[in-house]
Amino acid sequence: MSQPSTYGDLSHLLPTNWKKTVSSWLDEDTPSFDYGGFVVGETDQVAILYGKAPGVLAGVPFFDEVFRQVDCRVEWFLKEGEFFSPGENGRKEVAKVHGHARNLLLGERPALNMLARASGIATRARRLRELKDKHNWKGVIAGTRKTTPGFRIVEKYAMLVGGVDTHRVDLSSMIMLKDNHVWATGSITNAVRAARSTGGFALKIEVECRTEAEADEAIEAGADIIMLDNFDGNGLISTAKKLKDRYAGKRMFLIEGSGGLTEENVSSYFGEGVDVLSFGSLSQSVPHIDFSLKVQPRQK
Repeated sequence: MSQPSTYGDLSHLLPTNWKKTVSSWLDEDTPSFDYGGFVVGETDQVAILYGKAPGVLAGVPFFDEVFRQVDCRVEWFLKEGEFFSPGENGRKEVAKVHGHARNLLLGERPALNMLARASGIATRARRLRELKDKHNWKGVIAGTRKTTPGFRIVEKYAMLVGGVDTHRVDLSSMIMLKDNHVWATGSITNAVRAARSTGGFALKIEVECRTEAEADEAIEAGADIIMLDNFDGNGLISTAKKLKDRYAGKRMFLIEGSGGLTEENVSSYFGEGVDVLSFGSLSQSVPHIDFSLKVQPRQK
């Protein structure tokens, strides 16, 4: 797996409230007394963060913030977005954490849980990005809003570290009209009209379509993005081409494919006319990357 492109410091993207999210993890894990911390006390210690499975490192700002809030300091040996392998001994030194023994253990589990999931998402994202590049497909690989409640900011951040698009981050980012919206309003046309009346010119409107006829209606209604849902690869490419040809010079829109996409079959969806492929699996059913944090034995 190749090394990442240079994306810069992605922590600058994070909203002003992200540190409160980190605080909530610590609050959840220690709601009253820290009994284990009483045992180990306040001695100065060093703990080593080991990566125990191959993957892409993601979640560095969140890991740093966990330990900052418990008065510890992190020293990294790898950069965020870097791929690592545990090697022959089964573990790779990724970082050192310096602080009081009690504080190291306060931050340990919230930090590791976050890092394991974020790195798992970034690893899958990197593989998908490399498949796209290998096949010279010019479209966009994206995640979806199928994220973990309370953890979305980390999961979307990890997609960016892995080199893919976040799609819409929340309900306020873009107007996506799915089957339930259409059924509730009576037609695709009615749903798009209502969406445009409130979203105005600033928000794009995407419509989920199950057939070419539904796509035609969405395009005629003024949708910006047509999601062809649960098409196979040949069907998606064929329908995308027909729609683009039919409305050439008349309407501007993007074609998105979604539903049933996997790492194994994605290459069959890479085709001219397909602009976006979105994956719920970027944030669902993702294998975590195994990390451990080991306090070093005290010298006698």
